[in-house]
Amino acid sequence: MILFLLTYIIYIVYRSMEAMHMLQQNLYNENNRYLKWTIRNISKIFCIFDFIPLLFFAFVYVSKDYTLLDLFYVSSMFVYIYCIYHEYSKNKDNQNKLPLKVTARIKRLFITFIIVVGFILILTIKESNMDIKLIYFMILCFIEIIIYYLIFICSIIDTPLNGLEYLYYYNKAKRKLKERKDLTVIGITGSYGKTSSKNILNDILSSKYITRATPKNYNTPYGLMITINNYLDKFDNVLIAEMGAYKMGRIKNLCDFVHPKYGILTVIGEAHLETFGSRENICKTKFELIESLPSDGVAILNKDDPYQVNYKLKNNVPVIWIGVLNHDADIYATNINYGSYGMSFTCNYNGEKINVKTRLLGKHNIYNILAGIALGLHLKVDINDIKSSILTLKPTEHRLELKKLNDIYMLDDAYNSNPIGAKSALETLSMMHGTKVVVTPGMVELGKVEKEKNYEFGKEISNVADYCILIGEKKTKAIYDGLIENNFDKDNIFILNNVKDSYGVVEALKEDGKDIFALYENDLPDIYEEVKK
Repeated sequence: MILFLLTYIIYIVYRSMEAMHMLQQNLYNENNRYLKWTIRNISKIFCIFDFIPLLFFAFVYVSKDYTLLDLFYVSSMFVYIYCIYHEYSKNKDNQNKLPLKVTARIKRLFITFIIVVGFILILTIKESNMDIKLIYFMILCFIEIIIYYLIFICSIIDTPLNGLEYLYYYNKAKRKLKERKDLTVIGITGSYGKTSSKNILNDILSSKYITRATPKNYNTPYGLMITINNYLDKFDNVLIAEMGAYKMGRIKNLCDFVHPKYGILTVIGEAHLETFGSRENICKTKFELIESLPSDGVAILNKDDPYQVNYKLKNNVPVIWIGVLNHDADIYATNINYGSYGMSFTCNYNGEKINVKTRLLGKHNIYNILAGIALGLHLKVDINDIKSSILTLKPTEHRLELKKLNDIYMLDDAYNSNPIGAKSALETLSMMHGTKVVVTPGMVELGKVEKEKNYEFGKEISNVADYCILIGEKKTKAIYDGLIENNFDKDNIFILNNVKDSYGVVEALKEDGKDIFALYENDLPDIYEEVKK
């Protein structure tokens, strides 16, 4: 019995870590994301072998043939050993793109889980009545089967403690901000391009001010609290806060927290359409930033985005419009050129023209740079300092970042693919001279239009690429259909289970004396990985 319980504990701890990882990636079930994920991934959370020990003990309980117990202890032990091996073999080649972060919240969750399971384990070991003991064994086996849901229940149990922790750090950050009346806060939101826009603005403003930007893609209340409590310095003049949301009201909450004076709205698209429910809801949510700005602040809006142009603002904050297609914007770009160095364009504002050169790629980055120029000029940053900052800008990691990998030129656009970003990335790829390859698992969280947008993406790929590597057969079916509909050669389509396997395929496609450019468009989080057959 002891060896059986030992293998059981090892297996259930391993499975609990997997469940906590998925719960964390699904934002602790915000908007029921985790529960929806479990429904979509039944084959991931349940395994037929998990039911065998339960059936063993149920049989003994019903038959009252206790002589079978020793046999079933040993048999169940080997079942769990096999399950441990199976899980390990399944996952050893799949390096998590976003590993489990062992935060205080995760530690509490694990402790709660251990207490629940440990309590039943103790009762099982101490119980002398065989029928009751068998009931405890069946409960333990059932716990192992429903482990993903038990972890969710434990997270609900932890809710009061999580709430207290949140209030503590929230109030601590609020006190720190209250002491910094001289601090200028800038908010940045949008469906796409928030992090890139934030990094560009930070580089531009840092030539005159001491700036502090939220690190990486910290754009939640917790992310802002971490930035303020752990990183904001008493000498900082400017706080640049990236603001993300999955539902209405979240941007307003962030604004009530940090009170931005200036705001940049990148673009309104279909990212997270599944959780927002409609494009209108996305639009209203993103404008929560702009409508939270004071009348002596400034909003930077995109005149090429019809959703921004047609939106009726509910406050009187001054607006600076930027654009590429619309030359009636306050600041707009012309003469866009691509080269081995990156991009160059002419920035037009107040009748002035300045030539801008950058290592960044993609039209979406032109909008981000224009927004940085607009706010930089408003905050009295010298134009020559702005140009110098733009010249030395480094690409944001995994956002159309040009890399050299052995003999391959990689356009790494792996982070958070979306219809607008994907189109811009393909446009950039089309300007490269050599063999062109697109590697993608498609786009997600687009709700009812997801299939349609991936189908269109496939058609767009067919107009640019020589080869296409699809990651995940089921998820990329719409892309495949779009490719075939547009007469893309079937022999030039490869379907793989893992993005890592694509590197060897791309290398094999290289022709002597000819460069090869591979666009890696999106790299889905672990929650979207397809089950290997």
